[in-house]
Formats: sequence, C-alpha cells, structure tokens
Amino acid sequence: MERYRQILKGAPSRHILLKSIAVPSDYSSLGARALWELHDERMADYRKLNEQYDKNNTLPTGKKPSLLDVKAELAARIMEHCYFCEIRCGANRYKRPGACGVDATSHYYSEFLHRGEEPELIPSHTIFFEGCTFACAYCQNWTIATEIRGHLVDPRELAEVIEIRHKEGSKNVNLVGGDPTPHLHTILQIVNYLTSNIPVVWNSNMYMTPESMRLLEGVVDVYLGDFRYGNDEHASRYSSGANYWAVTTRAFLAAKAQADVLVRQLVLPGHVECCTKPIVEWCAKNLEKDVRFNMMFQYFPEYRAHTFPEIDRMLTGAEITRAREIAKEAGLTNLV
Repeated sequence: MERYRQILKGAPSRHILLKSIAVPSDYSSLGARALWELHDERMADYRKLNEQYDKNNTLPTGKKPSLLDVKAELAARIMEHCYFCEIRCGANRYKRPGACGVDATSHYYSEFLHRGEEPELIPSHTIFFEGCTFACAYCQNWTIATEIRGHLVDPRELAEVIEIRHKEGSKNVNLVGGDPTPHLHTILQIVNYLTSNIPVVWNSNMYMTPESMRLLEGVVDVYLGDFRYGNDEHASRYSSGANYWAVTTRAFLAAKAQADVLVRQLVLPGHVECCTKPIVEWCAKNLEKDVRFNMMFQYFPEYRAHTFPEIDRMLTGAEITRAREIAKEAGLTNLV
C-alpha cells in the first residue's frame, strides 16, 4: 500500500495523471477499434508517467479532452451490449436492465464517512451503489444488491459530494454496492469531474471482464477485492458465479499490475479447507506474502442462507482457529 500512502501525503492519485494526458479533440468520432487503439497508445504514456510519479507533491496540469474522456466514451459504448462483468449478458442497457438489474441510470443507496473499514482506509467516503453481478444466498446487503430504488446519480453532483466529504476528512472515495461494476460508465464520469487529489478505492467482487479492467487502469488507486470461493462449484451454488476461479484470479493479477491491492476473504462455515485454504495459498504465491489481507469472520446467515443448511449457521471457534493457522502456514505477513 506504499503508493496509496504517498497519495495521502500529496503525491498525485492515478486519475490526476490520466487527466494530464491529452487526446485529439475528435476522439468521439472514432470507430470502436480506433478508439481502443488510441486508448492503448495513450495508456503507454500514462504508465511511463506513473512510473515517475512525483513524491514531492507536484500535481500535473489537467488537459481537456484527456485519456479519462476516452475511457468514459468506451464505457458508454460497451453499455449498448454490456460486458462489464463476466456474465456478459450483452444487454443494451440504454433500453433495458442487464443481468445485474441495472439499466443506463445509476442509483446509490447511501453515502457517508465510514469508520468500519480497514485501518488505513478510514475515514472512508463509502458510496453504496445499487445492483450486483452476483446473487449471494447469504448477502448482508441484499436490499442494496437487488432493489433499485435509491438516489439517482448525477455524476457532477456526486463528484461535488465527494469533494465535500474529502474536506470533512475522508481519506478516499470507496465505491461499493451491491457491486460497482454495473456502474463503471457512471463512475468514470464521476471521477472525471473530481478536482481533488483523492484516491479511488474499487470495493468489488472482482468478477470483471478484461475490458473493464483495462478501463479501470489509471482510475483506481486501491483494489479492495473480495475473494470468496476456492472453487467454481461453490461460487455457482451460493452466488451464481460461473467460471469464478479463472475470472477472479485473472482480475486480481491485473489489479496487482495496476494499483495497490487489499484482499478480503469472508470465511464461510464449512468452507475453511475447500475455499479459504486455496485462496490463501494462491494469494501468498501470486500476490506475494506481504499482500494486505483481511480474513473476515463476521459471517451471519442472512437473506436466503436458510435454503442451504450447510451455511445456515455461524462459524465455530475451531473454524476461526483453523483459518488463522492456514494464513500462518502460507506465510502471509500483512494481515489486518
């Protein structure tokens, strides 16, 4: 989390760097292939700039239009046949909701200064977007994930709220849900309106396509990724997440290449050996043993958990002890 700490001291957040990279004024007239080519060409410039980011608190000058405008345009086009997440429903969300339950408009349930997140994040300006790419049987935020009836998002206005919360003491803006993935098009617009040097936290189930990860590069400063299942069978059974392991591990590797990563692992009853263990071992090997790792023991059988007797209970003390042993055996050194 070294880069995140530097941003808190005044070094430029990644979206500030994106906004300093100019693009041609006629970018929106380009076809899809040409627009992606422009995106990738300018991202090479961004990566060079990112490698030399100024730790002396000098922020680069913004350009208009910028590389972030190109990302927003690409996201808007993807909405016509949506593939933000790996459900890849292909819905034209300008005409109907996608599999996530979200159409072209974005709604949020609440926004506030959250003091219950990981220590380095708080106080965190957390925005709970409605809708989700998963259907978790035990979801503790099921009303947020399944019911779209909250505040309608105006990107400019929500950016102003983020600025206000930053002045009130927030260390970051924390985009969560449900899941933020269905709102990628809106979030890119929101970030584009930000003027403060505030880090962006992407708080997600990480069930995203490579195209979404490409668009998020340079926007996100911290991936707060939820790594839940150690196999596809349980992901499908409890969350309707097909091909979960390959999709999620791919996303975490991309996240590691882009930004700081903080892993959350909600330990499920009866799933310490089959889920927690392979997740811990994969993270230790692929994200390195000093990855910031939060092993969470607050599982409670909410929502429809009663329909699955094996998870219709709290964790036992023995399961908690065993999960901690697994982290120790794997050599994880940076546990929350």
